[in-house]
Amino acid sequence: MDQALYVRFQGTERHARGHYPGVFILANELAAQGRLTEEQYRFWRSNNDWYDTNYPNPSHVDARVYDPEVHPGAVAWFKSSAVELTSRVDGYLELLAAHGVECQRLETTNPGHVIYEDDYQVVVMPETEPNHS
Repeated sequence: MDQALYVRFQGTERHARGHYPGVFILANELAAQGRLTEEQYRFWRSNNDWYDTNYPNPSHVDARVYDPEVHPGAVAWFKSSAVELTSRVDGYLELLAAHGVECQRLETTNPGHVIYEDDYQVVVMPETEPNHS
């Protein structure tokens, strides 16, 4: 029986807390800094709204899931079966690339210790740097 595959899209530079931020955090930071063009802002806002409407936000289910005191380094991974979720990531990657923010796609069967799970994603505490391709 094959193990489930998990997918993560993240930046290539560590944040101050030591983890590699995911594409949503990176795009949200650009928006908060006022660096998006009108077209990029519309894309970012409408897609964030779409995700919020159609999928669970782990921090809305458990406010402590990303708390750095409780779960330092916690990161989210998509389940590979969540194709509708991952299909919209390309637009975020294009937005980030337009601002010189490098990202990478990671895949693993063992992203770490699961602290949150729903049908589409897991939030984990990484045990080590995951084996990825």
